[in-house]
Amino acid sequence: MILRTPWISAVALALAVSTLPSAAASATPRPSTTSWSVQRDADALRETGVTGVAVRLETPRGTVTARSGVGDLVTRRPVPKDGYLRLGSTTKTYVATVLLQLVGEKRISLDQTVGQLLPGVVSGAGNDGRTITVRDLLRHTSGLYDYIYDVFPDPGAQTYFADRWRAYQPAELVALAMRHAPDFPAGTRWAYSNTNYVLAGMIIEKITGHTWEQQVHARILRPLGLRHTDTPGTRPFLPRPHASNYQQFTADGPMVDTTIPYRPFDSGADGSMTGTARDLNRFFTALVDGRLLKPAELAAMRNTVPLPPDSGHPAGTRDGLGLFFTPLSCGGGYLGHGGSGFGYVVRAATTTDGRRSVTVSAHSRAGDPRSAARQEDALRDLVDRALCRTA
Repeated sequence: MILRTPWISAVALALAVSTLPSAAASATPRPSTTSWSVQRDADALRETGVTGVAVRLETPRGTVTARSGVGDLVTRRPVPKDGYLRLGSTTKTYVATVLLQLVGEKRISLDQTVGQLLPGVVSGAGNDGRTITVRDLLRHTSGLYDYIYDVFPDPGAQTYFADRWRAYQPAELVALAMRHAPDFPAGTRWAYSNTNYVLAGMIIEKITGHTWEQQVHARILRPLGLRHTDTPGTRPFLPRPHASNYQQFTADGPMVDTTIPYRPFDSGADGSMTGTARDLNRFFTALVDGRLLKPAELAAMRNTVPLPPDSGHPAGTRDGLGLFFTPLSCGGGYLGHGGSGFGYVVRAATTTDGRRSVTVSAHSRAGDPRSAARQEDALRDLVDRALCRTA
């Protein structure tokens, strides 16, 4: 789940631990300059304070992996090979893919309104579902308030521990958002809102008679053989092996083990899936290669709008339907989506030709905005260099 509250933006990706050992690829002979470069960049991200880092890069010449830091601050065990991850908002790309498949089957249109599909659900406080299209939901141009502000109003560890077991139904989360006026008229601007994809999941169920989770399994996971990707809903425990996740809620506060998710915003169509880097790369490669969507629907997914300068994304990033485009320093760009929650960040990216795919996971986040900025820069550099290398 991508969290947009000011304090969460300030804590993205950092942790005040800067002397953690490198693991895995650095302990073995480097067979290529690509392997050496990826390991170097994973170590650089760890050295900015992240407790544990894992990278998986797929290229025409094979697979390159790197791990750095530790997977647990108590036992000091290494970050596991191809461990299970919380995918956070990367879930949104799977949900968008299912909706676009339904578009290709003529069961729904991107120009249909939320009011037509879910009558009366988006209303009150100036909200009007009759003015918001499915396209607006998928590319975050709906203007709808982001419910996460209501389910985590106090940015502290006390709230995390008090409420992490509480679960909401999708309709309850939408109702929370409907208590607030929209940020802008639909279609006039862009602003990230998790409420959009809660509604997208509800629409999938309305159209198909099955939950979005069932549809993701039937339409994506089983056909692609992604056996290590799941839709756990409110089940809180990651399969093993996995690294522990750590959140520093204040700049000078302790590191808190947040491997147990925060159910109020880690349980739905906007950010609940789990999986592995191997499966993530396979999914995005199949998506970009056209194995999941017909040409018209894939083109619609890749039809993007610009993001505002304060979006927190790299310059030049644009948003499509559940899929972001980001320029590469070497020319061209990549398609992908990120995900984050308390204590973790995942970035999945694939070059526009589908030839190179990379997934990076960072297993801690911190409260110091300066560390956050350094870590964000290091993560972006890692993704850029991994996808730009020709070897």
